[in-house]
Amino acid sequence: MKTSGNTIFISGGSAGIGLAIAKKLNAAGNKVIINGRNENRLQKALSELKGAFAIQGDLSVEEDRIRIAEELKTKHSDVNIIVNNAGAAFGYSLREEVNAHQKALIEMNTNYLAIIHFNELLIPHLLTKEESAIVNISSIAVYGSHKAIPTYGATKAALHSYTTALRQTFEDQKNLGIFEVYPPLVNTEFSSYIGGEHGIPPSEVADELFIGLEKNQFDIPVGDTKIYANAIGEALAKLNQA
Repeated sequence: MKTSGNTIFISGGSAGIGLAIAKKLNAAGNKVIINGRNENRLQKALSELKGAFAIQGDLSVEEDRIRIAEELKTKHSDVNIIVNNAGAAFGYSLREEVNAHQKALIEMNTNYLAIIHFNELLIPHLLTKEESAIVNISSIAVYGSHKAIPTYGATKAALHSYTTALRQTFEDQKNLGIFEVYPPLVNTEFSSYIGGEHGIPPSEVADELFIGLEKNQFDIPVGDTKIYANAIGEALAKLNQA
């Protein structure tokens, strides 16, 4: 699909991967609308983006999701790409944590259920566009969990399963592309508690997304995630030959 002249909404766009994506797409000649919970961080991010807009709100809260979707449809009716990047993750030990279920509930709501609802609110609008896309940012955690973030991986696996079903549902709708990006460990504040300083720069995720959009590559593995994606692809090829 085209990589300029779009109007793009990016949740969690005030820092980390979201801000890197905003910068990349903004520099390519797209109108960018970033979202985040913290107004000060949003304004700081806007100072780094030319002609961008911001909508403050917490997409994990139903009332905010509805308000933001309506604002997009009325004040930014040209929006044609949604990037679902906002996420939640908790690092803790299942041996020691007595409130694991509460943390898992927050993660599952933010990383999975809220995205389903937000997409549901905007898909009818996106279908009216000549070219549109939904981009779900999942994770290398789709391929397996880790004890340091024991309930996070399950939410990303759920998001992956949903994204696959969503793509299949609209595969005959050529004006709506369903993309999924699989970052590995990324050097952001979000991942600092699990050694994020050893991860790839967020700009690498943005670069890979840009290439994926340009090529209509709906599955976009990044960095080490390519090892898993290639292995699965080779295994499937062998099965098809058998």
